[in-house]
Amino acid sequence: MTVATIEPPRVAVQAAIFSVRAGADHDELMIPLVRRTREPYLDQWALPGGWLGAEEGLEAAAGRTLAATTGLAPSWLEQLYTFDSTDRSPDPRVLSVVYWALLRSDLVEAQRTAAGSPENVEWFPVESLPDLAFDHRTIVDYAVWRLRNKAGYSRIAAALLPDEFTLAELRGVYETVLASASIRRTSGACSRDPKRSSRPRTSAPVPTARRGSSATTPTSISPISGRSSGIPARARASRRTRRPGSGRRECRARRCVRRRARGSRRPRPRSTAGARS
Repeated sequence: MTVATIEPPRVAVQAAIFSVRAGADHDELMIPLVRRTREPYLDQWALPGGWLGAEEGLEAAAGRTLAATTGLAPSWLEQLYTFDSTDRSPDPRVLSVVYWALLRSDLVEAQRTAAGSPENVEWFPVESLPDLAFDHRTIVDYAVWRLRNKAGYSRIAAALLPDEFTLAELRGVYETVLASASIRRTSGACSRDPKRSSRPRTSAPVPTARRGSSATTPTSISPISGRSSGIPARARASRRTRRPGSGRRECRARRCVRRRARGSRRPRPRSTAGARS
């Protein structure tokens, strides 16, 4: 009786790389794809990646993939997930450890227009991707979900901007990452208000921020106007969660304190003029 030998699975490291590109109407969230030059899935688009070396770490392999695809160092790199379905690729079985990364938009545009840009690489909007090889569409969908989820509670979207940026640019990046077209429509409706348009506008310096400053927190910026409200988020939350009637109780407490203060004062002597003898 012969025992069939089972070939151990191979380990690949792939990267979902995101950046932002300015469009005609609004910015777009972009991702680079590589055209395959061998079977299976010849001439189809796929995520950049490669085999894990025998003496190579996972993060080092992800950095090598980024350098070969874009020639740039990421401003954010994090391990996303390990995809291990048995039917995700033909023989042999492949385990894919996927990283997701963010690149600054200005560096990406400069690299795309440079002479020695990598071949077989093209950037696509995440909203209009071509057919992808293997299960890479599932990987991209999961990476986009992870990016949008993390952008809702952290400053990660600032990694897509240059070192210095305006608050309007930061607001635009959050709109792009979160795919909040409804916010853009609301902003347009506010700008068409005749009462607002009739008011004179005064010129003011455009506020700027640096990466790592407190201005990069998304909760300090209004999603409609893009301006800071001037009230800390914790104070706004406590003001919204104030119990009904608490203001009346505070007024009654102040009146009681004033009455006690008047009662403790030294009484004034009465006038004796006209008193009976």
